[in-house]
Amino acid sequence: MEYLSEKWGTVSIGHIAKKLNRSENAVILKKQRMKLGAFLESGDYITWNQLLIALGLGLCGGGYKMISWVENRDFPLHTRRVKSNSFKIVYLDEFWEWAERNQVFLDFSNFETHALGEEPDWVAEKRRQDKLGQRQFKMTPWTKTEDDKLVRMVKKQQYGFRELSLMLQRTEGAIQRRLTELRVKDRPVKADNTIKWTDQEFELLGQLIAAGKRYEQISEAIGKSVKAIRGRVYQMYLTESLDKVRSMIDNGSWGDGRPERKIKHYLQMNQEEKQQTKELLTRLAAIIRDQYKQHFDDCDYWQKDMCQLWDGVCTVNETDCDSCTSFQRIRPQYCKRCGKTFFERKENVFCSSCRDARKKGYMRKLAVLNRRL
Repeated sequence: MEYLSEKWGTVSIGHIAKKLNRSENAVILKKQRMKLGAFLESGDYITWNQLLIALGLGLCGGGYKMISWVENRDFPLHTRRVKSNSFKIVYLDEFWEWAERNQVFLDFSNFETHALGEEPDWVAEKRRQDKLGQRQFKMTPWTKTEDDKLVRMVKKQQYGFRELSLMLQRTEGAIQRRLTELRVKDRPVKADNTIKWTDQEFELLGQLIAAGKRYEQISEAIGKSVKAIRGRVYQMYLTESLDKVRSMIDNGSWGDGRPERKIKHYLQMNQEEKQQTKELLTRLAAIIRDQYKQHFDDCDYWQKDMCQLWDGVCTVNETDCDSCTSFQRIRPQYCKRCGKTFFERKENVFCSSCRDARKKGYMRKLAVLNRRL
């Protein structure tokens, strides 16, 4: 009885039955007499559905959360088997660790206090911030009146994203998405880019991110638009995810944990990195030029492979490519079958791969017809 009471809900019924040398039905019958409760309600875990209900999210959108939470953010979801049925379960200690790493992404405004038992210290402040943010910004669907007001204010060209957000009580991201949905070509007034960020503002930005604040809360504290703050965050850390940025900063300050830049991030480099990149590309070009120098020297028409006007000979009678003033790069074409971009001098409706596939399809059809005859 002591072993059954201790292990019920933590190890499988089959394991308990084997350990006690009893049948599974005997174990279940003894559990009922001891009033131990349901198996899934007796461990240090809850089911996936119970977690969603406790957080105030309901069961709708569970499929989306399997992608957004489990696949994209490594949510610690497990499977437990009870007799012939399988259930998705979540260990509470693993959930709290994951939630702290992803707290900017989560919304605890509808999460009742102690709905999951004992809570970490940061949860109370997170719940308070989310409830405050929900009062500041509307989360309901846009009405016709709000749409008309938004379009009218944007067409005046007097307000930026921050001003519109305060007047309409919508987040800047919601306003930007709504303008796109309404197909409004006008955009809010851009902020003055000549106003430089101060060292104190950057230091405060790092502190607010480390504290788990959202973009809207950071915008209110610093006095700059969410769009401007997102741009600065991406410029430094190559991501707009505040949870990822917070993990890079760790216990440091703004700028700590800055990821290494690649050539495709040239615009996000500082002056020293840009100069180093230019020097490396110059050296690479010199190596390529030296490697193919003999080819260029021996061939008067060295760029013929890229020229639209080459057809075995130069069609415009230029003497060489060095002095050519008629060069035209081969024009891109788009395959009607697969939509791929391909480069050929002769105009074609389909790319070479699709032409071969159509030819093979025709040959197979022809072979079938010949067999029938």
